[in-house]
Amino acid sequence: MPVRAITDTYVFPSSSRQELYGDDQLVHVLWRGNMTLCAAACFRAPKAMTWSAFLTEMVEPWAGSDPDYVPGSARDWVLDGRPFTPEPDRTLAELGVGHKSLIEFWV
Repeated sequence: MPVRAITDTYVFPSSSRQELYGDDQLVHVLWRGNMTLCAAACFRAPKAMTWSAFLTEMVEPWAGSDPDYVPGSARDWVLDGRPFTPEPDRTLAELGVGHKSLIEFWV
């Protein structure tokens, strides 16, 4: 929710803006319908990381903290509110995953 300052001279740059992360970016991941992992997780990931590496090195260890998760069972991917079909050998940048993007999935 935006906050309205009481003065016009109040300038506050975001502490999570893209320029502070260099070749990395923040990527939010949400497992829809999960009662244990009910909030999105945020990962710092290189833009040049392949989808396959992102999935196996970041998403699956996080999702695996729920004993019901079976690697490879994620389906119905959504990127920033739109249906998304990840391609294993393409980079996050090539797939359109940007800084602070939200990736959702169901199992």
